[in-house]
Amino acid sequence: MTVKKGQTVELDVMDVAFGGKGLARVDGMAVFVDGAVAGDRVLARVFKRRKQYAEARVLEVLHPSADRILPPCPYSGVCGGCKWQHLAYPRQLDYKRRHVAETLAHVGGLTGIPVHPAIAAGPTFGYRNKMEFSCTDRRWRMPEELGRDGGSPEFALGLHVPGAFDRVLDIEACLLMPPSGNPILGRIRDGIRASGLPPYGLRSHRGFWRFVMLRHSLAEDRWLVNIVTAEENRGAVQPLADRLLADFDGIAGVVNNITDRPAAIAVGQFERTLAGNPVLRDRIGPWEFEISANSFFQTNTRGAARLYETVQRYAGLNGTQTVLDLYSGTGTIPIFLSPAARQVLGIEIVASAVADARRNCERNGVTNCHFIEGDIRTVIAGLDIRPQVVVVDPPRAGMHADVAARLLALASPRIVYVSCNPATLARDLGLLAEAYHVAEVQPVDMFPHTFHIEAVARLERKNG
Repeated sequence: MTVKKGQTVELDVMDVAFGGKGLARVDGMAVFVDGAVAGDRVLARVFKRRKQYAEARVLEVLHPSADRILPPCPYSGVCGGCKWQHLAYPRQLDYKRRHVAETLAHVGGLTGIPVHPAIAAGPTFGYRNKMEFSCTDRRWRMPEELGRDGGSPEFALGLHVPGAFDRVLDIEACLLMPPSGNPILGRIRDGIRASGLPPYGLRSHRGFWRFVMLRHSLAEDRWLVNIVTAEENRGAVQPLADRLLADFDGIAGVVNNITDRPAAIAVGQFERTLAGNPVLRDRIGPWEFEISANSFFQTNTRGAARLYETVQRYAGLNGTQTVLDLYSGTGTIPIFLSPAARQVLGIEIVASAVADARRNCERNGVTNCHFIEGDIRTVIAGLDIRPQVVVVDPPRAGMHADVAARLLALASPRIVYVSCNPATLARDLGLLAEAYHVAEVQPVDMFPHTFHIEAVARLERKNG
């Protein structure tokens, strides 16, 4: 049977591939099926055909898998925020653990490594402490809206539909953030509509309202609202800020980030405080952190505690060791390790993150953490210490090959590698394999209902 673009075909889904899509085969050709679960029999339409594979979308589930559940969110299957609401959570964890193990083998050539069952998230909904919603002048319609007159489709405040930068689905309630955020989002939508000013056109790059970012403190159960606009207009945003603070006791403050840059990034060129406090305070474990609108902070506060507890356990500190933390960011891992270390030295290239790290240490009374601003490759070359433990927590792109070479030259007895990307984890562990044995890997789930998975690897130096 030849698979063609536009064709409707019945498929038996046999597995789940990376990216969360179901995997079926037609005469040996792989067909990746969006919205399918292993064990499903589905009617699907092929929308992409390549030489060695095809992609399809589910039209109808003819026979559901035992692992399929009813998604609680009405936007599931259309919104790009989470792709696995239809998959039972225990099975999500199984697939995530298997993905880490298979990627280590296929990309890094690393087999026989103990990859433990993934640590489950706490609540699987309401876990995100930060949500970014986009404004647009062209709302994307839900399937049930197609073909009927639903009024003006122009305005939307919501999340992107996969596949195009300008498709935004109007979201009344997102189940990934704490429920108290949804009425705030609704009030902001009403205020934008009543303002008389246009939402930002993602193609035309014209308009006023751009993004709404909501940040939540789990420790204090309070919100910081960041309204991002294309220009400064206090007269337009101030009434909305005042109304939010008056109507919701749980809002700590409202800020306005302003940017006229066309890039779809919810970070302003400058910021104005409109009402209340421009920062939140939250805790990871026993440690307190101050969070501004544009600060980096782990998106799942409870999950971050589990992740850092794993790092702490793998570091194996007893109070005598010097720890080197690469890509130290705002200092969360160094602060977490500080009670059991003699000293922790963090290296970070972003100046604002280094300043935040030093403030976070001061806030928590931590005196044995020190931070160096600079390129890791240059800073490591000039170090006159040999740390007993190195912690590496790079961005999704992983380590630069020169950093791996510096680590090999440093020859520390133990490395703890924290990863948000199994592919670059596998690649980087492969670069270190000549000198280090990967003793174990612990996946940690911080993003239920998505295919994303964090992992912590413990590496021990061979021959001492």
